[in-house]
Amino acid sequence: MTNDEENAGTVKKQLSKLFEQSLRITVPSESDVEPLIAACAPKFGDYQCNNAMGLWSRIKNKKDNGFKGPPSIGKVIMENLPPTEMIEKCTLAGPGFVNIKLSTSWIAKNIQKMLIIGIETWAPRLPIKRAVVDFSSPNIAKEMHVGHLRSTIIGDTLARMLEFSNVDVLRRNHVGDWGTQFGMLIEFLFEKFPNWEDASGQAIGDLQEFYKASKKRFDEDPAFKGRAQQAVVRLQGGETSYRRAWAQICEISRNEFNNVYQRLGVQLEEKGESFYNPYIPGVIEQLSNQGLVEESQGARVIHIEGVNIPLIVVKSDGGYNYASTDMAAIWYRLNEEKAEWIIYVTDVGQQQHFEMVFSAAKLAGWLPANDNMYPKASHVGFGLVLGEDGKRFRTRNTEVVRLVDLLDEAKNRSKSVLIERGKAAEWTEQELEHTAEAVGYGAVKYADLKNNRLTNYTFNFDQMLNDKGNTAVYLLYAHARICSIIRKSGKDIDELKKTGVLALDHDDERGLGLHLLQFSEVVEEACTNLLPNVLCEYLYNLSENFTKFYSNCQVVGSAEETSRLLLCEATAVVMRKCFHLLGITPVYKI
Repeated sequence: MTNDEENAGTVKKQLSKLFEQSLRITVPSESDVEPLIAACAPKFGDYQCNNAMGLWSRIKNKKDNGFKGPPSIGKVIMENLPPTEMIEKCTLAGPGFVNIKLSTSWIAKNIQKMLIIGIETWAPRLPIKRAVVDFSSPNIAKEMHVGHLRSTIIGDTLARMLEFSNVDVLRRNHVGDWGTQFGMLIEFLFEKFPNWEDASGQAIGDLQEFYKASKKRFDEDPAFKGRAQQAVVRLQGGETSYRRAWAQICEISRNEFNNVYQRLGVQLEEKGESFYNPYIPGVIEQLSNQGLVEESQGARVIHIEGVNIPLIVVKSDGGYNYASTDMAAIWYRLNEEKAEWIIYVTDVGQQQHFEMVFSAAKLAGWLPANDNMYPKASHVGFGLVLGEDGKRFRTRNTEVVRLVDLLDEAKNRSKSVLIERGKAAEWTEQELEHTAEAVGYGAVKYADLKNNRLTNYTFNFDQMLNDKGNTAVYLLYAHARICSIIRKSGKDIDELKKTGVLALDHDDERGLGLHLLQFSEVVEEACTNLLPNVLCEYLYNLSENFTKFYSNCQVVGSAEETSRLLLCEATAVVMRKCFHLLGITPVYKI
């Protein structure tokens, strides 16, 4: 049986289908009404249908509507529900709210089914098949910094959630590998090392220092500046030696980026500015033929309604810019890669630029005018990473912090704590390294992802590596403790999945079970709204729910041991999937 056949959709969607049937019978004249289903506070029930008030405002002035107000509508909605094993009971509250209590045995049965068939059956169903996620996107010859950290881990998490939802995701690294800085770098290379090809990458050495030295020369020497500008023309004209020098500079940079991606466990396919460059003339010609491109002060621009600056697609000197490349990229992604959703993960400062690009794509007819229709493009903005002083995070010499150094420090601090706790004597060196990396890198990722991405956040090693509170360390240790409970029972958990029966008789068992079952709709919400912090909040609450259950329900040695071990395993399975979606490696012992 396929996952699709087993996957009946999220709890919320299954309830929506039931209430949709009721609404069609209750108010047949209002066939466009969508069920309004939401999770609610435990004192009322598990979910709530909130259609009655809205329906009353629509039908109260119609003759013979048959209702006296919202409560009477709510009562009939409740009565017209089709029979189902999913719902234990419904009650009416206030102005027509229908409170829904799910069947406890139905919750248990669904969790047990997931344990046997796999958590993939809980993957949300999204209305798209292919997406492009454009993230990370550092500039060649420049160091990756904390701004790139945010784009890289937010983009990776969005890609992972979409992939889990069975979307074909094209992970794109739109690196800055084309432009005026390359003339400066290549000319400096030729001047300093006439036999640069024989010296290979050693001629350039530290690319950051090489960049600074060439920039200083560019700013101070007008003759050099002129040669550098000419070098850009020769590079873009395809001269062999210039292309080879450019390729070597890109390769050195790429290797440095890969040091970061390797630590973070992030996969990306590079399609940089140079890739889209050949498409720009044809795209601009197409836009011009549609009458969208106008001359303005020597430049060629597209005017966007409601924006007081135009989108410049060809500069006054005839050169191309970010907008030219981004228009070519969005055209390529829609027409060649057949993407239904294109997601750009950059800082909030670029929001207006991307909104203008999307507006131009709508004017061209590449995207529908309605943002709720596909294909569509979305900008995922994020705030700054701040230091303890509340200013942009930098080192003491005012330079932006190297990302590799930051990640290595997180790992080393994590390793020191493990050694202090005597783990060096208990574990192999490989286990120590693996756990230090999982905890250190995981702590950095989670500290970022748990915040609403639009807000700034303060980077603080002590806070993110704390084993108490809403941190990756606390959550990883919570997962390891669950694994330890199962191990100490001495039972074969895979055998129990086949022979045991899960029951949720205690209130805290049921509360944990309901939370587990809501995993799918949380992932769907995080995907739809492009907000990883929604998943982080779910994961933290899951851990809290487990703690409450474990505090009040004895597992090993109790009469309910088999059932409770299955509930422990279900919690661990869902936690591991959350970690995977957040790009965090789980640990199994502490």
